[in-house]
Amino acid sequence: MNGTAAATGSASCRFAHYFVVCGVDTETGLEPDDGAGEAFEQSPIRRSFKSKVLVHYPESTDRMPLNKDAVNMLCMPRGLSFRTQADRLDPQFHSFTMSFDDGTRSYGFVLTFYEEVTSAQIITAMQTLYQMHHVEHHSASSASSPSSSSSSSASSPSTSSMDSLVSSLDESDAESLAGVSACLGCAGSFDPARDTLYVSKALCLFTPLPFLQAARQFLSQLHQAVTSHTAPPLPLESYIHNILYEVPLPPPGRSLRFHGVQGPIVCQRPGPGELPLGEYPLGEAFSLLGVDNMVQLLTCVLLETQVLLCSQDYQRLMTVAEGVTTLLFPFQWQHIYLPIVSAPLHHLLEAPVPFMMGIHRREGAQRSSLHLPHEANLCFVDIDNHCVEAPEDLPLFPDQIELIQELSEVLLRFGLPPQGGAATKPATASPRLSSLVLEDLMEDRRNGNLGGEELAVLERLQALARRCGGGKMSDGEKTLGHVFEEEEEDLKAAKLNIQLREVFAGRFAAMFGRYEDFVIHSALDLDSWLSNREGTLSFDKGSFLSVQPATHLQFLSRFLETSMFSAFVDGKVISRWADRDPMQQLFDNRLERERLYDTDEEESRSCRYRKCTSLFESAQNIERRLLKADHTAIHPHLLDMRIGQGRHQQGYFPKLQADVLAQGQNTNKWSSRVTASRRSDPKRSALTEGLDNEQRQKHAFSRKNLRQSKLLDSSPQAVSQAHREFVDGLLSECRLKTKRMLMERMGKESVELGQGEANITGLQENTLILGLCDLLERTWGHGLQLKQGKSALWSHLLHYQAAHGKTEAPAESPGCGGLEQRTFDEGALVLRGSLIQDMRFIQTMSEGLSEVGQARAWIHLALEKKMLSQHLKELLTNQELLRQLYKPHAFLLCEEEREQFLFHLLSLNTVDYLCFTRVFTSISIPYRVVIIPMKKLSIAMATVNPWVCVSGELGDSGVRQLSKNTQEIYFQCKNLGRLSTLQLGQENSGLLAKCLIDCVMVYNEITGHTYKFPCGRWLGKGVGDGSLERVLIGQLVSPGGEEDAGRWTGTPPELASPSQSVRTVLGSLGSRSRMLSVEVQEDMREAANNLVKHFHKPEQERGNLTVLLCGEGGLVLSLEKFLLHGLKSNRLFQRNVFVWDFVEKAVVSMETADQMGDLHGSTLTKGPPCDSLCRYVNAINASPRNIGKEGKFQLFVCLGIRDRLLSQWLPLLADFPLTARTYEEGALLRDRAAVHSLSRILHTLNEFTITLETALVKGVDL
Repeated sequence: MNGTAAATGSASCRFAHYFVVCGVDTETGLEPDDGAGEAFEQSPIRRSFKSKVLVHYPESTDRMPLNKDAVNMLCMPRGLSFRTQADRLDPQFHSFTMSFDDGTRSYGFVLTFYEEVTSAQIITAMQTLYQMHHVEHHSASSASSPSSSSSSSASSPSTSSMDSLVSSLDESDAESLAGVSACLGCAGSFDPARDTLYVSKALCLFTPLPFLQAARQFLSQLHQAVTSHTAPPLPLESYIHNILYEVPLPPPGRSLRFHGVQGPIVCQRPGPGELPLGEYPLGEAFSLLGVDNMVQLLTCVLLETQVLLCSQDYQRLMTVAEGVTTLLFPFQWQHIYLPIVSAPLHHLLEAPVPFMMGIHRREGAQRSSLHLPHEANLCFVDIDNHCVEAPEDLPLFPDQIELIQELSEVLLRFGLPPQGGAATKPATASPRLSSLVLEDLMEDRRNGNLGGEELAVLERLQALARRCGGGKMSDGEKTLGHVFEEEEEDLKAAKLNIQLREVFAGRFAAMFGRYEDFVIHSALDLDSWLSNREGTLSFDKGSFLSVQPATHLQFLSRFLETSMFSAFVDGKVISRWADRDPMQQLFDNRLERERLYDTDEEESRSCRYRKCTSLFESAQNIERRLLKADHTAIHPHLLDMRIGQGRHQQGYFPKLQADVLAQGQNTNKWSSRVTASRRSDPKRSALTEGLDNEQRQKHAFSRKNLRQSKLLDSSPQAVSQAHREFVDGLLSECRLKTKRMLMERMGKESVELGQGEANITGLQENTLILGLCDLLERTWGHGLQLKQGKSALWSHLLHYQAAHGKTEAPAESPGCGGLEQRTFDEGALVLRGSLIQDMRFIQTMSEGLSEVGQARAWIHLALEKKMLSQHLKELLTNQELLRQLYKPHAFLLCEEEREQFLFHLLSLNTVDYLCFTRVFTSISIPYRVVIIPMKKLSIAMATVNPWVCVSGELGDSGVRQLSKNTQEIYFQCKNLGRLSTLQLGQENSGLLAKCLIDCVMVYNEITGHTYKFPCGRWLGKGVGDGSLERVLIGQLVSPGGEEDAGRWTGTPPELASPSQSVRTVLGSLGSRSRMLSVEVQEDMREAANNLVKHFHKPEQERGNLTVLLCGEGGLVLSLEKFLLHGLKSNRLFQRNVFVWDFVEKAVVSMETADQMGDLHGSTLTKGPPCDSLCRYVNAINASPRNIGKEGKFQLFVCLGIRDRLLSQWLPLLADFPLTARTYEEGALLRDRAAVHSLSRILHTLNEFTITLETALVKGVDL
């Protein structure tokens, strides 16, 4: 192995990668931190100044080059802080994480403490700044000195030197300096003669894994050594060199002990079958927010909303962020992840993508002071006030109540309140033991070197320490009892962590235990899969959702659309050709193990909530590793240092000797031993390389829009580039979303045409449209600088409305004059609703919608009208308003991308949506009904007095009477949903009151949808079947945005009412050729088969049952064809023949024969089928509705199929003696085989529960 490879190998298995010191650079002096967002009205002692990376060791590693600016920003997010002896000087601990371009993540652990300033230059600069500050405020308060303006301008220095600051003081201000001493007692005052000046300094340790406790203890011990009266046993370089180059990562499933300055430190690493390492205290996160809020926050993260954390404590931001991400197992967050966003990076809050970020809140700052461009889909988490503001319409996590109960039980076992809001004490590292004897004793205990008698003595000592307690013995030293307590607290926190994580891992295993059955492996090799990835369906979402409990669907349908789930499925697909991702492999192994031990298959598939069973086993593994270290690293030792280096000076972190820390000294036995063991263990080497390969593969295939490392660059060029990438990402997301919506909707249409199986439910369609709403909100929020309310899109619409002067005009009634001019042409009309009119309707809706809800309603309406792209294009034509509302880098000001965006949205016009109609079900909608007679007989409309009743998915309009001599009516009623049937009747029963109706058109005046109800039959007595009322079946023929209302637009029309031409052919035997019996039987089978398929679909996916029963090609018409086949008629007068005539005669004949007690030798006997047939026919005839013979037969079939009697009635009619006289020899009704086959077909429908529309059965009490 050559030198480079060896160095790389040893670097990849080190416990720590870098040690960094940040603080004030005495050479460059003080430089105000402009990005900190602080006002210069503050005293200089309270302001922030720019910090700098002073030293870092080693210089660089091959795998992870150090980004100094980013590290400095994250180590000291608020820059340098100054204090005096009057302030609190407690050290503060926080951590952060950095992601690299290959997807790997590194963790930084920072201890910030205050060091006395010894530089005269810095002290003089601070004194000068304070004098300037005092002069400015003294002048401002007296308001008498004309020089106050000049001093004010001088009080905001940028990067000028301290000399220029001193010279900028006007001589005339010297008098006011005399008042400085009078303010010495004030907060924020500084006088070098009286005060000692302190400045913050940060010590940072970088590790590849989140060893929170060990890193905290190491840095704490390092700080204790600096502040101690006595020098540490070895120079600090020895301990830093040791942890950088000589302490390895603990092997998986083992624990490791290494030595800090004051004592031993133990860290552990989970084994291959355990959950990944996660040391951030979940107990603290749950205590801060409470169980309910944590579950709600996790739901937001899983659904990839934008998550913004806010706290005064940087470590709390990391605790909550890391805690939530560890609960995601086996899924991984795929978007921007910056738990600590310093002031120079606040432009990232404009990112129009899902993110998880944390911002520091200054003391006293209010939530209202935060001006955020994106709030429509934002989850705002105020950690300090224990509050989570979730987005609207957030679905519940599956089995949320039971999950919260189980989590509460776990927390209560550890003594934590489930409701949250508890104050958490900042964790401190273990102090030094009070005697070396006790330290050795503790080490022997951890190593398992104590025998039974010695261990018993130690346990007695521990019990005695607990009883006696004991106070502080000296600075940095505590009693043995305190050490035992802290050890127990650490162990307790680790056990709580793993138990909480196991609960969530168990929930995901229950939800996705059979996910592999729905993964689609369609590609032959990896290259073909990668090249067709966008168009490849990798997971059968529809089938997966169809087997889930109904209560889980709202959450799961949205979760299946997230990037984290797509990346998870992609990893499964890729595993056919490459090594599996370790987390996915662990999840799959757990599922396999559960299936092996789960004997009750039926219970495992039931919806019953099952608690996690592996809590205690997982906790025992961690307890075993923490109580007894498996490995011990080499002790720190003296290095080859120059004389005089590393001298201890209390309170000051020494200037480290660079030559001994720049690289590892490979002279110790441990280094050669590790290298030899790695060289002699090819399996272990291959495993490490395999893990690296897996990481590279995982992140090569993950869907990250941006390179995370670039986000930490706050230079203007980098910020501009980041926004450019945001713009490209939005355009790409729009293309993919619209493509997905088109593919899914067209798949649904092919089902309606009978060309495939259903692959999407209405719920999934709603989920996709909700995703489109979110995309539009994020697009409109990018670069937004002026906003009303939480919705960026609605804010823009309101500004547009105001610019057009429409806000003061009273909102007109949508059903009257508020609509634009309508044109009537051949029974179809086009509704041209403008953007402003749609807004007005949304504003007048009585739904009590928020701004976000109004924006979503407007999008739904525009999408249903096929006007979304057109409306948005109109909105963007006001360039002056755009420049007023948006910053130059905003997406909406990028003309080329904006045009492409609108073009992608325009493609959605090729399919039909009913998203507004079906979502906003309680609103009032204006409808317009137009009756269209046959043109040659239209004059006859003057003699009739018609009425209509329109029915849809959500109800009916009630009877609406048309005015005399009119053919149309306007009315407003509650949203009827998609229209299905229309009852058309007339009150005038005179012989002259008759009309041949062509069709009835119904227009939804809001959505612009046009429904056509074909009739083609007479309405009136003495003509046709004498019907005064007809039930018509409708079809959606056009949305309002189409040029031609009669043109088919892509969504296939539903079956309409049977046309008169079909009835004529069936009814006039003299003029038609015989129908082929095979065709009639085939139509019957097809109609029954459509009904069977209807009931086998998921409920959300079923179409209109009335259409399948009464529409063209439906059961009624097919059965009518069957019964008309071979029916004899009076050929002399060419009179229409109706099946109902035969049914009536049969019933009369049955009743007469029964009364005479003679059935003429027939095999028929009186029984329930015969009774029910007579009862139903008589009830239909007795109905007050005058629906004619066709209507009565339709009602007869519908009631028979609903009450499971039709299959019994048909053989009864076939065997009746009247049939032989009424039907010809070759009629189907006289063919026993055909009748038996039809009876069996109808019998298969008996297993379904059929609910008929009120319009069909009104007036019949059966």
